[in-house]
Amino acid sequence: MAFAYAALFLLVICIFKPAISQQSNSTLIGLGYSISTNIHPTSWRSPSGTFAFGFYPQGSGFIVGIWLVCKPADIITWTAFRDDPPVPLNATLELTGNGKLLLRTYYATSEAGEEKLIANTEKSASNARMFDSGNLVLYNEHSDVIWESFSFPTDTLLGGQNLSEGGELISSASTTNSSTGRFHLKMQIDGNLVSYPIDTIDTSVDAYWNTATFDSSVTNLYLNYSGGLLILSNDSNITVFSSDSKSESRAIIYRATLEYDGIFRLYSHNFDSNGAFTTSLVYYEPKNQCEVKSFCGLNSYCTMNDNQPYCSCLPGTVFVNPNQRNKGCKRNYTEELCKVAEETSSYRITDMEKMAWDDFPYSTNSMSEEDCRKSCLQDCNCAGAQYVSGDCKKVKFPVKYAKRLADNSSKVFFKVGLKSIERSSNRSIATAMKPPVVHKTSKKTVVLICVMSVAFITCSSIAIAVSGFFISRSRAVKARMRKSVETNVSTPEEVELCIWAYEVLVARELDKLDLGVDVDLENFEKMVMVGIWCIQDEPGIRPSMKSVVSMLEGITGVSVPPNPTSASTSA
Repeated sequence: MAFAYAALFLLVICIFKPAISQQSNSTLIGLGYSISTNIHPTSWRSPSGTFAFGFYPQGSGFIVGIWLVCKPADIITWTAFRDDPPVPLNATLELTGNGKLLLRTYYATSEAGEEKLIANTEKSASNARMFDSGNLVLYNEHSDVIWESFSFPTDTLLGGQNLSEGGELISSASTTNSSTGRFHLKMQIDGNLVSYPIDTIDTSVDAYWNTATFDSSVTNLYLNYSGGLLILSNDSNITVFSSDSKSESRAIIYRATLEYDGIFRLYSHNFDSNGAFTTSLVYYEPKNQCEVKSFCGLNSYCTMNDNQPYCSCLPGTVFVNPNQRNKGCKRNYTEELCKVAEETSSYRITDMEKMAWDDFPYSTNSMSEEDCRKSCLQDCNCAGAQYVSGDCKKVKFPVKYAKRLADNSSKVFFKVGLKSIERSSNRSIATAMKPPVVHKTSKKTVVLICVMSVAFITCSSIAIAVSGFFISRSRAVKARMRKSVETNVSTPEEVELCIWAYEVLVARELDKLDLGVDVDLENFEKMVMVGIWCIQDEPGIRPSMKSVVSMLEGITGVSVPPNPTSASTSA
């Protein structure tokens, strides 16, 4: 009998020890407890101080969330109401007497304030606890879990946390903005873990990374305490990443985050006895930033320069925001202009090799390469055409998934307007079709054209001599070879020829230059545009020598080129 009592006593200890041990690693938040934005402390910390839940400064106010307490900067791991405006001053967080975790905000226009439930559950909590794992948990009077932050991840998984079947991580907008970003990682019900751009229908065409783990018995993605990423199923566990660490040390915190750039990264944060820590990147997918679809936005494509992503616009488009190149590009001609044009001379086709896209074509037909060019040129809906194995595949704007290829297996054609939007609003299409008039060219014009020609020849020589690896460095070489001309410009930066010539061109002020009374302005304008096309940094959009001759002779049209200096600005 004594042995039976002893065995029962040991069994009770074994059952309750985990619960006792777990709660010893947590900070108790009782009914009636509250914190506010303007009285310290502004957060509830876990027992070791590693994690905190409360008000975190961001922008002009605060966000409500959980963060890893680090120096020099904390790391946000969970956010409540991530797409709401920042919380103002005079806000409070309270676990009310009736067991609700509430955010109360007070505004000058309302005395009553506004209340929002942090934990959206109909059950009432008896207490809440903030754990050293980074999990915030609400319990009822029977110590049953009724809500936990680990069940509602935003962009991060921590050690011991699951991403359930059908669940997703959604990236933040930036490193300093926790609102919803542009990418999401989805634990699909078919067992596959897949990354997509946001606002897509999540088809295979939209996907840019996946684990190829198709198993209908999958239950969730799990990040264990030793840094391993596992896809758990009823039959067996599938390893996504296996950590070298075999111990579940509480001194190391593992964090898997879908970051603002669309890459899924796993970090380890190793704390020493003094509280100092080191952060290491132990795993990430995809390996190449340019593999992230839509990273550069619409109508653009990504290349890697010195291991850094670089966004470029497709021909016929310009950056929506030149200062934020990953926001995409917009076309520099309108569909209305295409529809009113009776002649295809208002447009030209630009070829690009080593280029393709994953967008679904709206038209696919077998034809010759030349017929494919003509078909796109004459079709107002056509933004570009991809010619592969005798098939002409046409796509509309916007082009979502353009990409560079390593070989010449595919060729694409882009439609480019001969006039930018600014020019088309000031000059009719008929003007572009006016027959050329031969005039005597002034001496100043000859000097300027010669300088432009020298710049073209020099930059073309550099492009031929330098391999793709040194393309980014050629920009600096090219800049040193640009020559200045004597003008009446008012600021020093306008003296550099390429910048000054482009600005005068797009402003349509070439006629204001002192070039002589007998200058053929249209021919002069054409020569300037050809010169700027020839010194573009991106080799794929520079015209060939044959094309240059055709443009100068008037056989093919010349479109307004992109800004020759925009390619020197990083993404």
